Amino acid sequence: MEPSLQETIQLLTRTPAALDALLRGLPETLTMRNEGEDTWTAFRVIGHLVHCEHVNWMPRVRWILEFGDTRPFEPFERAADPSGSLPHQLNEFSRLRAENLAALEALHLSPENLSLRGRHPVFGPVTISQVLATWAVHDMTHLHQISRIIAYQSRDAVGPWIKYLGVLHCDGHSAKD
Repeated sequence: MEPSLQETIQLLTRTPAALDALLRGLPETLTMRNEGEDTWTAFRVIGHLVHCEHVNWMPRVRWILEFGDTRPFEPFERAADPSGSLPHQLNEFSRLRAENLAALEALHLSPENLSLRGRHPVFGPVTISQVLATWAVHDMTHLHQISRIIAYQSRDAVGPWIKYLGVLHCDGHSAKD
């Protein structure tokens, strides 16, 4: 089943508040620690999401509308080093997301527009609909990742219950992404 544009926008609208509720005010022992070598902190994940709002989702939608599949997307560097405090990053993410969703809605994309194709430099042909669905699922992936990072900080403290706490056993998403 392909999600509707409105369902996708509803999910995308909720992510900043969900992250804010989860992270704002937490101690750095939870937000600035990772899961081990070459993994990200919750702070770095938020920096990545801010970076994506600048250079990934809406720029790719606009790229498809302008160039179709005649030119591949610009390469995307996933790892961006965040600057400022966590509250600053959360505020920036919320602001940028609101701007991007307003810009998306202003495009008044039709079903025909959603099926327009662009060219990803690695994956090949992709549609606007796929970019938008990926944007929402990307959010869910990082919400999951942040939950896993925070839970990891208590892995030793949970004692024998560790075997029942799936978040401490999840390896479905690389913390490096």
